[in-house]
Amino acid sequence: MGELAGKSVLITGASRGIGAAAARAFAEAGAHVALAARSETAITTIAREIGGKAIALPCDVADFAQVSDAVRGVVKAFGQIDVLVNNAAVIEPIARLQDVDPAEWSTALDINLKGVFHGFRAAMPVMAAMGGGTILTISSGAAHSAMEGWSAYCTSKAGAAMLTRCADAEGRAQGIRAIGLSPGTVATDMQKTVKDSGVNPVSRLDWSEHIPPAWPARALVWMCTADADEFLGQEVSLRERAIRRRVGLPS
Repeated sequence: MGELAGKSVLITGASRGIGAAAARAFAEAGAHVALAARSETAITTIAREIGGKAIALPCDVADFAQVSDAVRGVVKAFGQIDVLVNNAAVIEPIARLQDVDPAEWSTALDINLKGVFHGFRAAMPVMAAMGGGTILTISSGAAHSAMEGWSAYCTSKAGAAMLTRCADAEGRAQGIRAIGLSPGTVATDMQKTVKDSGVNPVSRLDWSEHIPPAWPARALVWMCTADADEFLGQEVSLRERAIRRRVGLPS
């Protein structure tokens, strides 16, 4: 973990859940951290809790200009950007295809898919000019398996997984490491929304079956090290016991 000392990390969706946990984990690993989210109050509070290594950058990932500004903000504050964590995502709308509101479906794609693209598009040229960097994107089992009521989420996560593969194909020669993380179900506000919906088997899981946000946060830090290089262009799954052992988590 000492490899991250002095590195600079931008995390989207950092106001809660995995994003907030990741900000704390990267700071503990020695990195400078920029927290990006729409909720300025929340990220400012977390940044203050972390201390001098953290800054808050209000940002709506659905707007490319704001994502680009966030990348520039990291470079201005810390001199470089070494890691981008594409974490921002929404689960709603949860509704069957024949019933879902088209505008809400489109909004989910703007955040979950276009938001990830915006991250790649804004960070890759800056990282390439600086000799490389790491872009980690939160994926999901929903990227590979259709789930009732989750057409927007499944579709956007599948697209985000393909963006990781494209970024690897285009950026590896420039020193850009692109990897996805499929954490499984995590005890966050998103899972509360899923449970309240009562739709598909995930909503019926007992809360004890969800892993804590600190686990994927720790995995993200590990993915920035050379030990994860075999997964470039692919996904790391925390469902796999062997991966948990390598990360240092209970298996």
